This record gives sequence, structure tokens and C-alpha cells, in this order.
Amino acid sequence: MKLLLPLLLLLCLELTLVCIYAEESSSIERNFNVEQISGYWFSIAEASDEREKIEEHGSMRAFVENITVLENSLVFKFHFIVNEECTEMTAIGEKTEKAGIYYMNYDGFNTFTILKTDYDNYIMIHLINKKDGKTFQLMELYGREPDLSSDIKERFAQLCEKHGILRENIIDLSNANCCFGARE
Repeated sequence: MKLLLPLLLLLCLELTLVCIYAEESSSIERNFNVEQISGYWFSIAEASDEREKIEEHGSMRAFVENITVLENSLVFKFHFIVNEECTEMTAIGEKTEKAGIYYMNYDGFNTFTILKTDYDNYIMIHLINKKDGKTFQLMELYGREPDLSSDIKERFAQLCEKHGILRENIIDLSNANCCFGARE
């Protein structure tokens, strides 16, 4: 009987945690609805195990504007700062045979997965880049608004650590979205 109460409390805690995260979805889960990620987004943070790739003038320092969902692909509209000028680029992520995994060619061969999203506030993406026999990881946090709560940013930081990316390799871009004016 003395053991039963702590077990019941532990079970209640676990059920609470399950309920808290029930609203999140991953592209590798069956209930993921890719159509719901379509629309405008803001780049909130980037992280990489090769920090120079996401620092100013790094080849992967990009600011997302929107994601369009097509039948077998995701179309990303990005902006890069080149020579102090904002440059627009469209990149297409094609579906792979593996559920929830996409690929695109940009500065090498990239495969990416949408790790977490609640559709209305944020999306977290994990990308693996292969180029010239070298590999690095990139994590991206996008928001529907120009900034996100510290709670979501902390969950992103924990997810980065889970993938072996140090916290000091996370760059906050929420104040750097200077590439576009007002959105429609």
C-alpha cells in the first residue's frame, strides 16, 4: 500500500506530460498534417555544429519568409544578406521514400525533417548537409510571429543539445529579420 501512492503520483505526472505535448506534432508521426505548415514564417533561431555556416555571411544563414506545401514537395522562400543587400531565393524540398523526410540541393545535399510543430506558433527543423565528403547539422526554429516565448526557445535549445549541438552554437535571429517589410 505504501508503494501504491508513489506509483499513482508518478503515473499522474507522466499522463500530465503526455497531455502537455499532445498538441505538438512531428513529420515522422502519423498525425502530422503537412498542409498546416503552409504560410508565412519568421526565422527565430539557427543552430549548427559548424557555427560559421550560420554566422553573418555564412552560407546557411537564411531568413525564411514562407513555406508553400505542394503534393510532393515543400517550397521555401528565403532571404539572404549578400553584400549588405537582401537577396531572395526559392528552395524546393522534395519528399523522400521515408515519411516526413525531405531533400534539397543547396550548398551540398541536404536532408531535413520537421521535428516539432504546433502549426500555429512554431516549427523546429533538423537538417543534415553533405558536401565534399563532409557532413554538418543545422537546426532551425521558425515562428508565425517575429519572436517566440522563452519557453519555446528553451525547448529548441534542448532539442539542439539532444542532436549534439552546443547551446553556444545557437544564434538568435529574432532581431535580425531585417530583410522584409510588412507582410500581407
